[in-house]
Amino acid sequence: MEKVDTHEGVTVKVLLDSRATGMFADRKFVEKNGFKLEKLERAVRIKNVDRTENSGGMVTHEIECNVYYKGHVERMQLDVCDLGRMGVISGMLWLAAHNPEIDWEKGEVKMTRCPPLYGKRDKVRKDKEEREAARKRQARKIEEEKAINWAADEKEDWERGGNGVGSS
Repeated sequence: MEKVDTHEGVTVKVLLDSRATGMFADRKFVEKNGFKLEKLERAVRIKNVDRTENSGGMVTHEIECNVYYKGHVERMQLDVCDLGRMGVISGMLWLAAHNPEIDWEKGEVKMTRCPPLYGKRDKVRKDKEEREAARKRQARKIEEEKAINWAADEKEDWERGGNGVGSS
């Protein structure tokens, strides 16, 4: 996982759980790793697998992160709650959207059937390239402004009778 604000990477084990309805990150994991919390517009009540209320109460925050797995990249929003020993749970909505190939004997997951939205366009890379291009445009603009200011200073110096090479 990667924090979207700092681009710091964090390794986490993810439980694929077809009985979970959403996508969740453990509150302690989120706090320990300094993920930026986003407050939900309204709190959401969730229940554990055994139908009991989650010990953390209602979900009031989410995190946004970039997830990298064997060439697969996607941006995800995870509800923050108490998960116990697990850092992240991806539930049925994620499983249905990606339909991964799972080899239960080997414990391998292959992302071969992702919809075009996920596998074809690397949004994270594109966003990074766009930020870098904007940074370069800004640097070029600053250099152009310096050149214009320098030329204006040289012209003033020349008009005052200098030799145009910084003398006054």
